[in-house]
Amino acid sequence: MDLNDEELIRRIVEDGDQRAYAQLVRRYQSQLRFSLRQLCDGDQGLADDMAQEAFIKAYKALPAFRGDARFSTWLYRIAYNLVMSHKRKNAPEVNQELVDRAQAEESVEESQQLGMARDLHSAMEELSEAQRQAVHLCMQRGFSHEEAASIMKLPLGTVKSHVNRARAKLQSLLQAWREEVVSG
Repeated sequence: MDLNDEELIRRIVEDGDQRAYAQLVRRYQSQLRFSLRQLCDGDQGLADDMAQEAFIKAYKALPAFRGDARFSTWLYRIAYNLVMSHKRKNAPEVNQELVDRAQAEESVEESQQLGMARDLHSAMEELSEAQRQAVHLCMQRGFSHEEAASIMKLPLGTVKSHVNRARAKLQSLLQAWREEVVSG
């Protein structure tokens, strides 16, 4: 029997039901790990560590969960904060490692795809951190603007502005690819 998040949370908080928490973890771990890989610039090991830490933090904080947002939104907010904290501590190392890895894996038949990926990555780097995160949450993970605002702890209008400005900037920066696809 599949219980909804609210019932699982009630069982965890009131009864100490660890199997209920295991069910929540199974329900959200793949999505969270995928999202964290995006936020961690493709570093799967770091994403997995951040996901594990997010689930541990969420479990410890579950008695304080008020249900103002969906559990998934609350969990993503915890994970997002962990990643942002990690990035502030380790920013220079992550980007160079990604560039080195991409250069080492390049091959002739993958060069166009890698070129596009590099251009997209470079274009994303031109965005502010807040714009990148808003784009990731809204356009890649499918969160509503309201949910992204809750995760990022920003006003709704600010998140909408970040997404709109990022979209316009990305379209401008990636215009060459767009023209190549249309003419090619």
